[in-house]
Order: sequence, then structure tokens, then C-alpha cells
Amino acid sequence: MPINKIKPTARAKRAIAASGGVAVVLAGTALVQPWEGLRTSAYRDIVGVATVCYGETKGVKMGDSYSKQECEEMLWQRLKADYEAPLRRCIATFDAAPVSWRAASISLAYNVGTGAVCTSTAATLARRQDWRGSCDAMTRFNRAGGNVVTGLVNRRENGDAARMGEAELCVSGL
Repeated sequence: MPINKIKPTARAKRAIAASGGVAVVLAGTALVQPWEGLRTSAYRDIVGVATVCYGETKGVKMGDSYSKQECEEMLWQRLKADYEAPLRRCIATFDAAPVSWRAASISLAYNVGTGAVCTSTAATLARRQDWRGSCDAMTRFNRAGGNVVTGLVNRRENGDAARMGEAELCVSGL
């Protein structure tokens, strides 16, 4: 869906206000946790990667198991150190960006990797401070295993009845 059709929503604006302006908290609570869901025992994701907790794949082996508290601690640590920090380094304008854009980019990086985000059109546009164009470019990350996945389209765009989409949140703070 073209980004000009994605409109700021009341739920996205409430999420921004509730985050206290902290992009990691907003990314985790409004996007990552609802889309990934919590599974405390390792499972194989849509492309067969061992995954646990809120979509964690780093060092995960089948048979691994964590408590909800361990999963949450892992999520917050990884979002801050392994996603927000690298995005800040590769996108010089990161701190100038609206919190909604920063949260959407952190969520995207958590899902597709910082390398993919840092070399993307979305990052190029962010470096130019074209936040709306960057939000639009983020929606192109809608494939897994080479195929467009409806769940990823929903996650990248306007979400669904129960969850906010990354673009929905992204444009809400512009």
C-alpha cells in the first residue's frame, strides 16, 4: 500500500505518548512483542530458523527454553545494544528522526537485521531526513524465503485488528 494512504491513527498516537519518547520501549511494546508473540520454548520460524521468546534467533538451539522474565530481559538488551546502537551508527540522522520513525526502524531491524536496514533505500532516505519516504521504503521488507508473506505485509503497513503496523506507527509521529 502506498504510504500516502497510511494515515496516523489514534492507537499509534497513544503508543507514542505512552512511550515517553523512548524509541526502544515503543518499538518493543507497540511492534516487536505484539507481532512476534511470546514462545518460551524454541521453535522453527517460517523459514526454518530456530527461534525463541519474542522472535530471538541469536544463539538459539532447538530445545532451548526461557522464562517470560528472561525473554523480556533478552528483548530489551538486544533492542538497545544490537539494533538501536548500530542504526545510530549507520544513519547519522538517527537522533534527529521522529521517535515514531526510530521505533519503526528498530522494529524493522529486529526482524530483518541491521545490515539490511543500514544498506536500504529506507536508510538512504532517512539520511536525507525524508522521513515519510523512509517510512514508505520500510514497507518493502515483506518477504520471507523469497515470497511475499501476508503477515509481513500487515506488519510493515497498517497492521491488523489487534496490532499496529510499522508504517502506521512510523507516519503517526511525522
